[in-house]
Amino acid sequence: MKIRRALISVSDKTGLEPLVRGLHDMGVQILSTGGTASAIEGYGVPVTRVEEVTGQPEILGGRVKTLHPKIHGGILAREHLPEDVAEMATSGIEGIDLVCVNLYPFEHYVTQREMSHEDLVEQIDIGGPAMVRASAKNHDRVSILTAPDQYDMVLTELRAGHGEVSRATRRLLAARAFQLTASYDAAIANWMSELDGDFPSRIIMAFEREFTVSYGENPHQRGAYYTERGSRTHLLGRVEKLHGKDLSFNNLLDLDGGRNLLAEFELPACVIIKHNNPCGVAVGPDVRSAYIKARDCDPVSAYGGVIVVNRPVDAELGEMLASTFVEVLLAPGYDAAALEALTRKPNTRIMRNDERRRANPGERDLRRVAGGVLVQDRDTESEDRESMQVVSERPPTEQEWGDLLFAWRVAKHVKSNAIVLARDLVTVGIGAGQMSRVDSVRLSIEKATVPIPDAVLASDAFFPFADGPEAAVKAGVRAIVQPGGSIRDDEVIAAANDAGLAMVFTGRRHFRH
Repeated sequence: MKIRRALISVSDKTGLEPLVRGLHDMGVQILSTGGTASAIEGYGVPVTRVEEVTGQPEILGGRVKTLHPKIHGGILAREHLPEDVAEMATSGIEGIDLVCVNLYPFEHYVTQREMSHEDLVEQIDIGGPAMVRASAKNHDRVSILTAPDQYDMVLTELRAGHGEVSRATRRLLAARAFQLTASYDAAIANWMSELDGDFPSRIIMAFEREFTVSYGENPHQRGAYYTERGSRTHLLGRVEKLHGKDLSFNNLLDLDGGRNLLAEFELPACVIIKHNNPCGVAVGPDVRSAYIKARDCDPVSAYGGVIVVNRPVDAELGEMLASTFVEVLLAPGYDAAALEALTRKPNTRIMRNDERRRANPGERDLRRVAGGVLVQDRDTESEDRESMQVVSERPPTEQEWGDLLFAWRVAKHVKSNAIVLARDLVTVGIGAGQMSRVDSVRLSIEKATVPIPDAVLASDAFFPFADGPEAAVKAGVRAIVQPGGSIRDDEVIAAANDAGLAMVFTGRRHFRH
């Protein structure tokens, strides 16, 4: 069936002019509403306003435009059924064969902090989703366009098909339409559920594919990156790839870990991630110094790692990074000489991070399990010195306090059981992912590439026995920060006092499984 009448009502006017010109050139009558009709008139293309069809002007401040039998009857009519055709004739309804709608940008506005509740309510589209769903339901006859990137495809098919759209294309467009309305309603439902501050009875999430990756964690697994609709920002929000190969699945996981850890620090800092664990973290007077110190924590693991820094990369650091193997480098900027050096390596992924927005503090952490999902609040809090309790006879020195706070922030981002050794705001040994906490202590000591007298230790959870602190003391550790809460805390504290160790309890653990 040839396209005879099209209804177009869009918030996003991208690609609108070539679409309406193409339809007009094929003899299609164009119906439209409000601002879209005015835009089409501005292109010099004839347009029939919806109120001319319905005999009813827009009402309630534009809340009701298309909710009318002459619109929805024209979309939903089954013109192969004689009874529908007869009813259309009786009611003066003409068929609508193509509908082009994109919705009020609620998902954009919900991320804007300055938007009031009342303003956001007005950004909830009613007539648009109704037309989209009606068109998608009747895709046996109606073509539904919901995004500008579909316009060229449909125009090309119309021209090649003498004004017709194939059934396969109509079905594809219908599927995309229902995906759109589902994700749109999910964004609204999640915003509404956030207002009560509790876990809702249903979680409705919608994700949009950004790109596929060459494979997942392993070559036999397929992989893709999706972003959540309505999220204020995302992992690659305002991040530009300047050079190198496409990002892999594992690159994205490591970038996420690196960015989350780097956000703990305001001073010049460098984080090096390998297999989703930090292998070196440092704060320094400048980012070059921070990189050198982070690299030297574990130079073997740093080779081929993901490196994230919070200051621009200059020529000297660029040359230094170009002399080694770096999988991904993320920085807020690069000078020309740094880029010239870095781009000599064809495969290094060089990323510029222009993101300055904070993530939604209420965003929840989801973990997929068989047949379901575990949901929790994100672990975004880091305890400060004032909230911690000195439990040893000897309090930490000011130098030790600085290192303890630094190590505690790093430990939160290390796979549990997590042990972090630090000195002078630099990690010197990291023990990650061990089944026994004392083994994590031993591993952190073994990983240390420099002597560790006067180092401090952070443990993401309490020590169940005194053996962990005793092993750390033998290696030269002078202060420990840990949550406390073990039934043997008295034994652990006594061991610390016997060794002249300073020990601080935070009262909160930071497991990361």
